[in-house]
Amino acid sequence: MSTIFTLFMVLIVIASVLLIIIIMAQNPKGGGLSGTFGGSGAAQFGVQRTNDFMEKATWTLGIVIVSLIILSVILTGKPVQRVQPASKQQTTAPAQQAPAQSAPAATLPTTPAPSGN
Repeated sequence: MSTIFTLFMVLIVIASVLLIIIIMAQNPKGGGLSGTFGGSGAAQFGVQRTNDFMEKATWTLGIVIVSLIILSVILTGKPVQRVQPASKQQTTAPAQQAPAQSAPAATLPTTPAPSGN
């Protein structure tokens, strides 16, 4: 494996673990980490801020993970070698050889050379 691929994998794992921790700290009914710090009544403003932070952190880490995956595929993918079609590589067809003949070739009759008298 290449070094860049290993780096991307480590970053993806770190972001995934952080995302798991943030999701587990949330409680859909207003409890969770915000309930621990907030309480009820007077501290309602602090609870809302904690929920906003957790939601933004969840979306941000999700986008970071998807971006890292796409970048790792683009940067570490093997390039595709494109092959040109055979018709464009050869402009003329190769000459075909005639099959060997077993009979001797026929000779043309020779005519006598004209005499100069």
